[in-house]
This record gives sequence, C-alpha cells and structure tokens, in this order.
Amino acid sequence: MNNSYFGNNNFPGTPLYSGGMPTPNQQSATLTDYPLEQSYIENILRLNKGKKVRVHMTFPDSNEFRDREFVGIIEQSGRDHIILSEPSTGKWQLLLMIYVDFISFDEAINYSPEFIPNN
Repeated sequence: MNNSYFGNNNFPGTPLYSGGMPTPNQQSATLTDYPLEQSYIENILRLNKGKKVRVHMTFPDSNEFRDREFVGIIEQSGRDHIILSEPSTGKWQLLLMIYVDFISFDEAINYSPEFIPNN
C-alpha cells in the first residue's frame, strides 16, 4: 500500500494555511477577501439586464448549428450561462457561456469596474 499517498491529509477542500492564517476557499471566502473589481462577463451582463442583445456563439461539434446568433432581452446571467427572452415569440433561451464568442448591443453598455453583485 502507498503510505505516502494515504498518509497525506491534504484532500481537496481542506484549507491551506499560509503564515498561520487559512487561505480562503470557495466555502469560507467572503466578498471582502477579494479585490473590489468584479468585471466578469456575468456581472457586466447583470448591469445590462433588460437590454436587447445579440449573442454570437460557435458550437464546434455541430455541423447543423455550428455558428449561431441568438437575439433577445437579458433576463439573468451567471458564471456559466445567460438567460434571454424573446418577447415577440415568447421563447426563452438558456445559453452556455462556454460557446459565446461575443455579445453585441445596439445601445451603450453599462459598465462599472467596481461592480459587486448584490444577490
């Protein structure tokens, strides 16, 4: 049996320590543990909730839907997804960020590098 592997207690999720203080992990970190700048795509999209956009996406493994454009109103966004609604058709789309190439707006984009999500 490999005692060096099983004897090691550093399993995923175990906090690491640096200088006597635990390094924050996803479970214990608070918003004040990180810089105020939160200019991630999902936060920029949240600032623009309610605006009409065109989301340009590429699906590399699909021959039928390789390059697509989705048009709609930003309803919600998260780290890995965007939710759009199409009022004219009543359709709602859940789009995965991994396939997003870029997003086009017909009006000015609201942007604040100090944006902190409040949800």
